[in-house]
Amino acid sequence: MNSENTIRRAQVYGFLAQTFAYPAENWTEDLPAVAQFARELDPTPTWPAACGSWPLADLQSDYRNTIGLTGTLCYETEYGLPHEFRQSQEMADIAGFYRAFGFQIGGAIAERPDHLGAQLEFMYLLALKEAHALAHTLDEPAQVCQEAQRKFLRDHLARWIGLFAERVSQIADSGAYLALARFAAEFVASDARRLGVRVEQRPLLEVLPTPFDPDFSCAACPVAEEISGEWERRCGASPH
Repeated sequence: MNSENTIRRAQVYGFLAQTFAYPAENWTEDLPAVAQFARELDPTPTWPAACGSWPLADLQSDYRNTIGLTGTLCYETEYGLPHEFRQSQEMADIAGFYRAFGFQIGGAIAERPDHLGAQLEFMYLLALKEAHALAHTLDEPAQVCQEAQRKFLRDHLARWIGLFAERVSQIADSGAYLALARFAAEFVASDARRLGVRVEQRPLLEVLPTPFDPDFSCAACPVAEEISGEWERRCGASPH
């Protein structure tokens, strides 16, 4: 893959990474340009139509109604664990990817490693690093970055983002975040194919919410209880 296409990939991932937190800016205005970057990478899929430009207040309301104040839908390990590992071990695996490439979660609002926005931002970072290596003919670093992207998509992001989009579609019939969730899932699936990644995704009906791991540090906090309750109210399933 050439550096120009890798930069396009980074631009799309960077945009998506900013959109799954509570909106402080109106990202809908940038969606047509980002969709064009995605089409330039792969014109075959039918990308979701741009959802138009919403007033920020309406976008914030749509976030609360679709994603929820606690962001319940945006955490990978809430969609059931893929094997016998406990939730804390799966979280440690994600954090291990981050540490290997100097990626740190922080800022004014700290998120768990398995948050969708964090994973998208990590892919943005890897794509940027790959583009830099390609531009300077650094073949080995470029290969390392590309292989890391393949593994992260296979083991994490591409494995569950389709489930996320399905869950959002069960909650919302229309709106900016439904369009965004579908757009993100389609882009990640296309990117996985572009990188030669075979993704195994379970049917949503077979996925049960993950019970909170008592060894996980925030499992007993009030926020954890709120997330558990919101999942049950919004998705019709109890995590316990």
